[in-house]
Amino acid sequence: MSAGDNYRMREFDGKTVLITGGGSGIGLGAARRLIEAGANVALAGRSTERLEQAAKELGGKDHVLTAPTDVSDLGDLDRLIAAIRDRFGTLDGVFANAGTGVAARTAELSEADFDRVIGTNLKGVFFTVQKALPLLADGSSVVLNSSWTAHRGMAAGSLYGASKAGLPSLTRSLASDLAERGIRVNTVTPGHIHTEMLEAITGSDEVREIFRSQVALGRLGRPDDVADAVLFLLSSRSSYITGQELVIDGGLVSCVPS
Repeated sequence: MSAGDNYRMREFDGKTVLITGGGSGIGLGAARRLIEAGANVALAGRSTERLEQAAKELGGKDHVLTAPTDVSDLGDLDRLIAAIRDRFGTLDGVFANAGTGVAARTAELSEADFDRVIGTNLKGVFFTVQKALPLLADGSSVVLNSSWTAHRGMAAGSLYGASKAGLPSLTRSLASDLAERGIRVNTVTPGHIHTEMLEAITGSDEVREIFRSQVALGRLGRPDDVADAVLFLLSSRSSYITGQELVIDGGLVSCVPS
């Protein structure tokens, strides 16, 4: 192990990070990286089964708190924060990662679709941060998870894209609001990341190949591609970065594949 690796293994010792949508995909990848770096993690998600499996994958519950949570339900968020207070006392970071979507053309979307997607992706993110504020230590870090669809329109993604487009703006306002406490707020914006959610959206290897072909770097992203950026933004190594959006998409938004 190099000196740099040894530093990274220690940099989150004694710190606690809340991850919503932590049972799989990007959230689970971030949890794995944080535990490797010494953190305690509080994993929130809708599926009790997924959370329990995640805790097993992360090596048991010595450093993991699991809390079934629907982030669109403020009562659930209150119970989540109370559980973190009882177990760990304070928070040093939040990764507001929970998200949901519906792939449908505009004329096909219902009010229930609207309420579910906006309730999770925008309302849920806002109130996750708000409810966490009493536990967040001064000088801590918050990371929100947006999407490439905030920057590039997709016929079947109007509702999802709109819900995610609000997060970079929310990031800038929260960064201004919380700066007096030294709390930094930033956004990661993933592209095509190979997760269970992407598999559900694409439905087949053929469609996933179309997605891959849109990426300048020629591959789908991995959860760890995003998790490594989240780890950086939650750490002291990004201590002079706030109010920013980091796009992690292999060039999907900005580059035409050759």
